[in-house]
Amino acid sequence: MARSRRRVDTPFLVAGLATAALLAVMLYYPVGSVLVEAVFSDGRLTLEPIRDVLTDSLYFGDLAGVFAGESPVELLRSVLAGEASFGRFGFTAYQAVLSTLLSLVIGLPGAYVLANYEFRGRRTVRSLTLVPFVLPSIMVAAGFAAMFGINGPLNRALAAVGLPTVELMFTLEIILLAHAFYNAPLVVRVVAAAWEGVDTRMVETARSLGASPRRAFLDVVVPQLAPAVLTSTLLVFIFTFMSFPIVLALGGFQLATVEVFLYDRISRLQLEEAAALAVLEAAITLGLTYAYLHYERAQAATRGVAAQTRERLFARVDLERLAIAGYGVVIAVVFVGPIVSMLLASVLDANGGFTLQYYEFLLDRQDAVVGTQPDVAIRNSLAFAVGTLVLAVPMGVVVALATARDTLSARVVGTLAMLPFAVSGVVVGLGLLQTVVFGVEVFGLQLQVTGAVAIVAAHAVGAYPFVVRTVTPALSSMDDRLVESARALGASRTRALLDIELPLVAPAVAAGAAFAFAISVGEFNSTVVLVEGGDAYTMPVAVQRYLSDRTLGPATAMGSVLLVVTSVSFVVIERLGAYGGLE
Repeated sequence: MARSRRRVDTPFLVAGLATAALLAVMLYYPVGSVLVEAVFSDGRLTLEPIRDVLTDSLYFGDLAGVFAGESPVELLRSVLAGEASFGRFGFTAYQAVLSTLLSLVIGLPGAYVLANYEFRGRRTVRSLTLVPFVLPSIMVAAGFAAMFGINGPLNRALAAVGLPTVELMFTLEIILLAHAFYNAPLVVRVVAAAWEGVDTRMVETARSLGASPRRAFLDVVVPQLAPAVLTSTLLVFIFTFMSFPIVLALGGFQLATVEVFLYDRISRLQLEEAAALAVLEAAITLGLTYAYLHYERAQAATRGVAAQTRERLFARVDLERLAIAGYGVVIAVVFVGPIVSMLLASVLDANGGFTLQYYEFLLDRQDAVVGTQPDVAIRNSLAFAVGTLVLAVPMGVVVALATARDTLSARVVGTLAMLPFAVSGVVVGLGLLQTVVFGVEVFGLQLQVTGAVAIVAAHAVGAYPFVVRTVTPALSSMDDRLVESARALGASRTRALLDIELPLVAPAVAAGAAFAFAISVGEFNSTVVLVEGGDAYTMPVAVQRYLSDRTLGPATAMGSVLLVVTSVSFVVIERLGAYGGLE
């Protein structure tokens, strides 16, 4: 039912204006300041910083010559000869394409199994596809370092059977595997949801007209799945193109992507070059995000009304089920292995004996070589997460109220609200650093905040879209007659919200809060920019510092603490089941 137009009362107006002001201060103004830095120099408009990046072979390889005005003929010859270089942007896109393909290869069979087979634990497996939304990526890096390191379980197993060991750390292969670990569940979730909604009557009609099962699948099922596959492909590509902590921890600077170079330029205070990089990266990701939102709506429009009946997975043994069993083994190794390896590495010493020394290290408040106190990191993470809840949940609910109706204005607000999905956390951190942390003048007054306050703001910016995505579907599906009846009886719009709407969508709000908490605890990109030289570091930053110092024990112990904290959030979300907007 379409939502009727309602009079906006004062509390609603105040809440909307407050949310808009917070977003302006915490997101749009800081990000805008970074973009302006790339087109203004000494108070005058110029594209020189962007032109310098475009014509720098470090970033664009042989394509830089074309941007500088040279003939593209030589570039074409190099491409045909297989000798062309496309710099860091080319490498970033290359690893993102490979990561996306690997995520699809691993994820699509999982979507098929979830959509077509019934088995014990299926609901739990489906819930686990939420893991990428709540699992800190730096913790994933710690798990892969523990499993695929020179002394990890993989190399121990190879040595035990007399095979040569492999060194995967700081290789492209481990980055691709880690990206697949993180993003294949997204493919499973998005495509399985669409597969479950395939209209089986169309398949039956095709079969009755003489189509073979293969032809019916290609002609009927595939077109209905195409929007979901394209949506998940775009989403995974965006995430892997902007990937930062996984590349930084597992690839190092020799495999640096644009995001890592952006962070490096910020660390070196080369802010003009960093701003130009941010503009070019944002132009790419914003375009991809627009395409993602377009195809996401197309996917929702293609869901059918006659879902298929799922077969029992273990009803018999045949070739297909044997293949599924093999797939399950691969999934166990790729997805369970790193987590188990991290947990084991946190309680095993260099000789393989049981030890709690790494957890004692966390409790005893010892300083690591990198000067990071574990207790400070844990305390900061929890405090920042609480602050994020205070900001992100009300903001998310207000934006959800503004986008629950299917109108042009709601779509515009919804698109603007999803900006954090398209803009790098590093850029958000840089923007906050250049503005409210360094200080800005407002009406003659100097406004300046501490790094800790800026970190909470950055976390809230990254978390509130998840509140929006969980609450909006619940509001959209609500019967408007309930609110209209309350209004007819004299209740104000605010009273109707407090007495009727919020109680009915409380599970979705609670799930959004759990998402916000988990995202804050695991956030790394903006935090690592804002904590430079300060003591506002968090658990993910501590994990990265330990990994960079090759202190795997403390890194895995801190990663295990992160796993426990985010697992609590996951349990809350899974129990409430209010995550329809993330499908």
